[in-house]
Amino acid sequence: MSLFDILIQLTHGLFYTVLVTFVCSATGLFIGLFIASLYRLSLPFVNPIINVYTYIFRGVPVLVLLFLVYFGLPSIGFKVPPLMAMALSLGLVASAYLAEVFRGAFNSIDPTEVTAAQAMGMSRFQALLYIEIPQMLRFSVPGMVNEFTSVLKYSPFAYTIGIPEMTKQAMTLTANTLKGIEVYLAAGIMYFVIYRICLFGVKVVSKHFEIPGFGSV
Repeated sequence: MSLFDILIQLTHGLFYTVLVTFVCSATGLFIGLFIASLYRLSLPFVNPIINVYTYIFRGVPVLVLLFLVYFGLPSIGFKVPPLMAMALSLGLVASAYLAEVFRGAFNSIDPTEVTAAQAMGMSRFQALLYIEIPQMLRFSVPGMVNEFTSVLKYSPFAYTIGIPEMTKQAMTLTANTLKGIEVYLAAGIMYFVIYRICLFGVKVVSKHFEIPGFGSV
């Protein structure tokens, strides 16, 4: 079996790899943005809870959390589908890291802009929604790309709970052909290609929405 044939066989798990990466990245993005926005509003008693959340989920190993969700919750009556288990483990871990990325990006915004917006009659929430978040997301692109890379690298954990993504396909193919070097080399190539394609897409989007003149300052 040639390297090309192995690549063709591994594409059977490509859809699940992309699906897991997308679902977990989207979960991390939306929850992380929600958490960081709440923190930015400085609501009473909320910030300490957010600090505890990010502290815990940045410290728990993804695989341990995945097993806790998928194998642990059924013991108390909650059966979690595999894809949801990935979202509740890898997605929540990503959200904790992205919340910190967003929080740092919020600090890059000139506070006088918020003051000016409120002086013009905007509420604090409106200033956050229309003034701060659009700028913050632009500042956060490098951090978001880095976290997406981490999610892609952790996506092979999905095979441990039965999702037939590329690593699972590689393990099966290795058992059938006994060509471990060729198979895992091909899997590494495919993961790298996925990363480069998505990185190119992110660069196109960030270029379109970049702040005019910011890169030259």
